[in-house]
Formats: sequence, structure tokens, C-alpha cells
Amino acid sequence: MTDVSAVKAALKSQRIETPSWGYGNSGTRFKVFAQPGVPRDPFEKLADAAQVHAATGVAPVVSLHIPWDRVEDYGKLAEHAGGLGLRLGAINSNVFQDDDYKLGSVTNPDPKVRRKAIDHLLDCVDIMDATGSRDLKLWFSDGTNYPGQDDVVARQDRLSEALSEVYARLGTGQRMLLEYKLFEPAFYTMDVPDWGTAYAHCVKLGERAQVVVDTGHHAPGTNIEFIVAFLLRERKLGGFDFNSRFYADDDLMVGSADPFQLFRILHEVAKNGGFDEATGVAFMLDQCHNIEAKIPAIIRSVMNVQEATAKALLVDRAALSAAQRTGNVLDANAVLMDAYNTDVRPLLAEVRAEQGLNPDPIAAYRATGWAERIVAERVGGEQAGWGA
Repeated sequence: MTDVSAVKAALKSQRIETPSWGYGNSGTRFKVFAQPGVPRDPFEKLADAAQVHAATGVAPVVSLHIPWDRVEDYGKLAEHAGGLGLRLGAINSNVFQDDDYKLGSVTNPDPKVRRKAIDHLLDCVDIMDATGSRDLKLWFSDGTNYPGQDDVVARQDRLSEALSEVYARLGTGQRMLLEYKLFEPAFYTMDVPDWGTAYAHCVKLGERAQVVVDTGHHAPGTNIEFIVAFLLRERKLGGFDFNSRFYADDDLMVGSADPFQLFRILHEVAKNGGFDEATGVAFMLDQCHNIEAKIPAIIRSVMNVQEATAKALLVDRAALSAAQRTGNVLDANAVLMDAYNTDVRPLLAEVRAEQGLNPDPIAAYRATGWAERIVAERVGGEQAGWGA
């Protein structure tokens, strides 16, 4: 039997990191859809993030994206976050939007472009120093579109050299998190296309280099929970970028496309100690809310992670282990399905009530009137969004 009190304690200690860019305008490659009340600067993004944390009680960390969240004084931004009950999380680099990066950033054949990209990554470490952030998150759009366009091995060499230089710059307690992506914007080869490539580079770099699993960055049918279990076993899982996909990298609300997959992933996390603070796994959202209201969508995503986590924690591990040891396939599967089919919403309502929160986070947010307030107050200026 599962100890429900232990499950409740784990849920109360859960921390989910929300993305600053999730509060801004976004869209498809064809159109970015503007919404009234969208933040105009990083300070207003943090104000919105504070509403998510107030409603859920488990979202006190906010990722920044540079240069989208560039400010003159990052210490002041960190202080502002602290005043809102938040702290600044991963610093996400951007070496994919400048025209110079058309043929790649750190793997570009032009050494001047490579230098520019590496200098940006080093600037991001400076920002980490100023904000107290632990994680530098790296995703590279680098790759090729045509056979013969560039030397695949040479590009790996350039990548290794760049990562080594940035890794050497990390301070005490700081980590490098390397993200991978199957395709897009490069359609013949991506320079970091899969978890194996990211893992190999991280092993070479050292213990403070770890892999980020973006749940949308895989081919259809990929067993993501196996990747998660393997990386946990090797102590190389640095964090998640949670989102959902129907086709490719859709960046939809986590759990919206395949909630059973999210449960299976978090079951491996729970079973292999990934929720223990000592493992350092960061549970981050990476989503673009194109047609839905930003803050309620992020609240819903946080709730979806909470629900999948609760189900994963309710798995009767003793019964599962017994069935596995005796080769009882049906019973083992039934143990997992029993947990997945449990309606955990009443349990989470109890947890929130015990924390002094409204059992319904969406209702709690709507009752604040924040949505109406920001529409009225955020008039003029330039809304945040892709490239802003």
C-alpha cells in the first residue's frame, strides 16, 4: 500500500519552473497572435508568474531567455523576483535568431561567427552570476539542410570546443544543461539531434554538464520514459522542458496530447529518485500559448504536472516489484494502470487546502481580477514576444 501522507508531503514540496516567454505573445511560423494585457518587459512577466505561484503554490521559479529578457541591472531583476516570492531559474541562451547564425552558431564554419556565439554564452554565465541562477540551458539550432553542406565531424569538433570553453567558465554550484532536438530548423542534420549526442558531450565535459529532455523533441513513438530512466541511472538528467506534441515540436500545454505518456515519464522519475532534491532535476515548462490566455494556460500546465506526479507517486511499488520479479506481466501492468486511473483531483484539492490555497487554482486566479487589471493597465509600449 502507498503511504498517502508521504505522497502529500512530496506534492507539497514539488517545484515547477515556468518560462518567461510563456507569458508573452507567440504563434506559429505564419503568425504571432497578440493578446491584450501581455507583459511589456521582464518585470511584468515576473508579476504574471507570481500569479501562477500564488494560485498553485508550487511555481516559485522563473526561467529567463536572453536577449528576450535583457535588462540593465540583473541584480535588480532578481531582487524584484524575490519581492514577489519568486526566484530566477535557468538562463536560456539564444544563438539562433541573428542573421549571422544562418549556417550555425557555435558550429558555424566561420570562426568569427563562432566567437560571437560563444561570447553570448559567456555573457549568459555573467547573468547567472548576477541573478544567482544555477543553470545555463543551451539549445542550438545548428545543423545542415543538404548533404555535403558541411563536414559533420568538423561540426562536432567545433561544438565540443565551444562547450568546453563555456563549461570552464561556470562558477561554483552552476551547471550546464544541454538540450537536443530531432529536427528544425535544420532538416538534414541537427548538430545535437538526440539524447545520445547530448549525453556523450556531457560525459566528456564533466559532472556539472547534464542533459535536458524536452518532451516535444522526439520522433513519433519514441519511448521517452526509457531515456529518462537511463539518464537518471547515469546521473545525467539535468531537467525537463515539459510540453505536449501531436505532430512535432508543438509546444502545447503539457499533458494535453498524451497524459498517459506524462504519467509514464514521471513514474520513472519517482521510481528512480528524480524527485529527491539532491538529484537536482529541474522540472521546467517550455510552452508557447498561441491562442489561449497565457496565465490560465500555465496554471493548467502546472496542474497537469501535479496530477501526473500524484498518480506516479501512488504506484504501489512493492506490488509492482513483486509482479516484476515473478514475471507476472498482467499484474505488473495492472499496478501501473490502477495508479493512472485514480482520480487524484480530490487528493490535490486536500493538499492545496492544507497549504491554505484555494483547491481550484483556476478559480483562485480568476477571483483575483488580475486578467482584467493587466488589460486596463498595460496600455502602450511594446508587448513581449518572440524576438522581443
